[in-house]
Amino acid sequence: MQLAIAVHSSLNKELEDKIRKFLENLKCNPTILVGGYWGGMKVVVDEAIKKKLKVVVILPEEREDVELPQDVIRINSGCEYRCRSVILVRSSNLLVSLGGEVGTTIEIFMAYAMGKRALVLSDTGFSTDKLKTAFPEYLDNRRVMKVEYYSSPEDLAKEVCKPITQIKTNFG
Repeated sequence: MQLAIAVHSSLNKELEDKIRKFLENLKCNPTILVGGYWGGMKVVVDEAIKKKLKVVVILPEEREDVELPQDVIRINSGCEYRCRSVILVRSSNLLVSLGGEVGTTIEIFMAYAMGKRALVLSDTGFSTDKLKTAFPEYLDNRRVMKVEYYSSPEDLAKEVCKPITQIKTNFG
């Protein structure tokens, strides 16, 4: 399984703790895909490496100069941030949001539009928390796939390891 993790590019202690709890409770062994190595994404990568998980970092063109740990698979996308997000989400089987702003929100919407499961951690203090109120189940009237919200990083980690359902979409 290839798991895209969308998370904010900045970091605070609360987010760092939630990321660690999520990865500590992840009992399956997915390949982790992230869109950078800074902020919350850096914590995801470092914790995933400690668990001996495979990690792929898909870098936007603006940040292709970033130094990565030796065990990480590096992809210099040649794309700006949003284009990099398309590669990240399309390459995954499902997407987990651990809290973020517009970039993370875009990745959640992309996963939905691509018929991929989107699991969203709420109560993070970031704008993605508002999605649960605005879109409690579906992101549009097509009702492609329910967006799933979790307040506990531990419960979210358990859900990730369940069998994946994907819906074929054919709309623009």
